[in-house]
Amino acid sequence: MTTLKSLLAAAAFAGLTLAASAASAVDEYNVSTGTTLTGAPLALRGSDAVHLATDTTVAAGDATFTYDHDGVSYYFATQETRDRFAGNPDRYLPQYGGFCAFGVAVAKKLDADPHFADIVDGKLYVFLNALAYGKYLEDKAGTLAKAEANWPAMHRVAVEDVNG
Repeated sequence: MTTLKSLLAAAAFAGLTLAASAASAVDEYNVSTGTTLTGAPLALRGSDAVHLATDTTVAAGDATFTYDHDGVSYYFATQETRDRFAGNPDRYLPQYGGFCAFGVAVAKKLDADPHFADIVDGKLYVFLNALAYGKYLEDKAGTLAKAEANWPAMHRVAVEDVNG
C-alpha cells in the first residue's frame, strides 16, 4: 500500500510539473487556445515563422511540418522552412513571445495577427490588427523603444496579471 501511495504521489507531482511548464509557455508566448497533436500550444496562428520573419509573407503552416520549441509548436509550409527554423529558432521567432509589439509598448499582452508584421534590424514584430499596426507605423522607433523597456517586467507574467 505504501508503494501505491508513493507512485500516486510521484504521478501527481509529475502532472503538476508538466502543467506548470505548459502554463509557463502559455504566459511567455502568444499561442492559440488548445494544443497540437504534440500536446504543445500553437504559435503564430499556425503560420510559417520562416516566411513571416524573412519577408513578412503569411504562409499557412501544415501540421505535417511541426517543430516544437520551448514548449510551443510551430507549423511550417514545407520541410525546408521547418528545417531552417530548427537550425536557428531565434532567427525566426517573433519578438515579445509573439504578442503584439504595440501592445507591449502600452504594457499589455495582446494577441497578434501574422498579417500585420514588420521586420526591423532582422527582428520580426507582429501586431494585433490594422489599428495597432497603424499606430506603430506612426512612430516605429518610439514604439519599439517603449516595448523593449516594458518587456522585461512582462515577460514571465501571466496575461491576466499584465492586462488586469
